[in-house]
Amino acid sequence: MGRGYIVEDAVEGYLSKLCEQHEGLITGLLIGQSSSQRDYVIMASRTPLREESPLTARNSLDKEWVTEHARQVSRMLPGGLSVLGIFIITDTDAKDTVTTLCQLVFAVENLISSEYLWSAADDDITDCVTLHVNPKTRKTICRTFDTKNPKSMAKPADWKYQSGVCSSWSMVSCCLNVDLLVPLPDNRTSTESMDKCLKDGLKEWANQIQNGICLIEGKKLPEDAELMAGQKRNTRQTCTVQLLITPDDHSLSAAAQPCGGSVSVRGAIHSRAYLHSNKPKARLAEKLLKRDVLSTVATRVQMLVEELLISEESKGGCKDKHSMEKFCLPRRIFCPVKLCGPVCVCDYQFSDEGQSEAIDRLKEMLDIEIAEEDLDTTQETPAEIQERGVAAELTVETAEALETKRSNYVGVVMATAVALLATAASMLYLSDI
Repeated sequence: MGRGYIVEDAVEGYLSKLCEQHEGLITGLLIGQSSSQRDYVIMASRTPLREESPLTARNSLDKEWVTEHARQVSRMLPGGLSVLGIFIITDTDAKDTVTTLCQLVFAVENLISSEYLWSAADDDITDCVTLHVNPKTRKTICRTFDTKNPKSMAKPADWKYQSGVCSSWSMVSCCLNVDLLVPLPDNRTSTESMDKCLKDGLKEWANQIQNGICLIEGKKLPEDAELMAGQKRNTRQTCTVQLLITPDDHSLSAAAQPCGGSVSVRGAIHSRAYLHSNKPKARLAEKLLKRDVLSTVATRVQMLVEELLISEESKGGCKDKHSMEKFCLPRRIFCPVKLCGPVCVCDYQFSDEGQSEAIDRLKEMLDIEIAEEDLDTTQETPAEIQERGVAAELTVETAEALETKRSNYVGVVMATAVALLATAASMLYLSDI
């Protein structure tokens, strides 16, 4: 037998309800956390119906639609949670869907990983799961594919339901000040080129984050130390983290270079990661939290890029070459997955949006029913554009000049500074030179 999957009981009930709907072919995502010994599936979310598609098309699999849904959902998952694979509900024989499911999990993984600011680690799990459910007999067939191997063959896997899978998962969190500047070339003419410029610029900052020092509850723990050593087993724990960052040598020695503009991102963010209860190590907590920091910043910038370019195109490109525009990045809000214990998913709320928009997105993307009082909007304060002093802050001519204004170590203690940092604005400045 191959990999083992421990699955929350609520997932079984959710899939059963979908089987009863008799809607023909249904696809969706399996969400949870991987570990070296086994994987944990805590929720499933069906693929939303494509409104413009005819009824006849709903009995066929739309690979592009499924992969885009996976990309959107991946952005809504905090550290420690990821899209583990896909499920399909159909009365078609399981052996006739193997090739289709294989192509689909590879497409999903490739699209999601294309947005990562980090490289895969040696201990990352590369197996993706597929679950075939027959709506009439309710028989399930679980298989995995190794997405690192393009010629991977389907392997059988063990699928076992259990209650309270993540009820005792621990959480690590931090609040971090972000201050980064990304130069843009003169010839940026499309969404693709803007995305590439921003991603390349963010990668330099990402290296600083990944090389940062994590202090868990004020201590630098050995990598192999058990995160919850000395604590009662199966008891949920929370830890606050300081992330100490040093400027890299490249930034300190960088020379001035001509560019067609720049993007400056400043503000405070809240990051968190959830950890399975099977003796998680400090190394895992650090990796998942750092990846969440990178993911949440990259997601917010990416969400705004298309909007900015569309706005610029609508104006016909007629604007002052020396202009500077200020935009508020969306804030991160959280929502508990009620059937899965204390674990939360997240959404990003722009300043002109209300709670209802977030509720609608969570329903559409994750197929969960929530009320306004379920939303946790307290972790980040909405950004505010402050007119005074902004221009002076942006008169940075070289990376070296920027770094001289920073101390060697920049750390944030959430427990003592959260009130102050919560008022910091998360903003994106787009300036043309």
